[in-house]
Amino acid sequence: MKLSVIILNYNVRYFLELCIKSVQAAITDLDAEIIVVDNHSSDDSCQMVKQLFPEVILIENKENFGFSKGNNIGVVQAKGDYLCILNPDTMVAEDTFTKVMAYAADRPNMGVLGCQLIDGCGTFLPESKRNIPTPKVAVKKMLGFSDAYYANHLGAAEIGQTDILVGAFMVLKKTVFNEVGGFDEDYFMYGEDIDLSYKILKSGYDNIYYGKAVVLHYKGESTLKDKTYAKRFYGAMHIFYKKHFKSSLLFDAVVWLGILFSKFLSKVPKEIHQKATNYVLMTENSAFNLELPFKTTKVHATTNIAPHTQIVFDGNTIDNKLIIEYMNRSEKDKKLTFRILPKNARFIVGSDSSEHRGEVIKL
Repeated sequence: MKLSVIILNYNVRYFLELCIKSVQAAITDLDAEIIVVDNHSSDDSCQMVKQLFPEVILIENKENFGFSKGNNIGVVQAKGDYLCILNPDTMVAEDTFTKVMAYAADRPNMGVLGCQLIDGCGTFLPESKRNIPTPKVAVKKMLGFSDAYYANHLGAAEIGQTDILVGAFMVLKKTVFNEVGGFDEDYFMYGEDIDLSYKILKSGYDNIYYGKAVVLHYKGESTLKDKTYAKRFYGAMHIFYKKHFKSSLLFDAVVWLGILFSKFLSKVPKEIHQKATNYVLMTENSAFNLELPFKTTKVHATTNIAPHTQIVFDGNTIDNKLIIEYMNRSEKDKKLTFRILPKNARFIVGSDSSEHRGEVIKL
């Protein structure tokens, strides 16, 4: 088998359904499998997978083991030569894996490959490509100066070597993953992708940013940003530096001060919704009759869209690739917002902020 796509889920049932459907559409021409590892969700994620996707391998953990251990459990079951570690709050294009696998086939020294991630507003997520977070770089980031943290030597749509890739989408050989010991289970959440990327880099492999593949990531959906997030983030950074860098009393002090004052340093921003004044349904189905909670105008193309418009994409007639391409190239100054009606679904999902949970509207 060529590829195993491992999706670690925790309480994001509707986003998971969108994710699995997009992956299925992207592996039709590949010898591939989908493995969903559920970290003891309290919603009906597992029931949904069993009912809608009986061909998907479902692993039901009896407790929330966190990101590292949860993904490691999935890798043990994986039969593919390559792994894709994928967040449940993502949507891939139909050609994502064929492009990525074709690129990887010609690079025997490839370590981790990452892609261009955009959020629910179509905005590029700079953590898609990062530099090694040395203590100096990390302290600057904690203080709000993050330029050195991101790999700005590469443009968003470019291809090239970088140090650190993001755990929302990681492609690598299973042999490489096992060679470095997989995800370090000392991390519960956050820092695992930095640690894995760095271990692979130190083992002599090339980590690659592949900006030609764009993946939608509803960042903030599978993990909320609050003081718990801040504590885990600073705690993860402390683990990383203890493992990979010389101990520094100054840096230790900064980290623990960050944890102590995390509720002040990482306050949850106020919920900001870009208020839509107009709603457009993009569909190729002239007989579309599913009742939406707002009045929409049907269109067949997304040209000449007025500012402050919310575009609802009909996933039954519009390819995921076209949806992602439009969101990526949309005019950001128009403050457009987006929702997706997944194929054969009776709900729409979307997000107007990468800092908060997205919106699910059941129809």
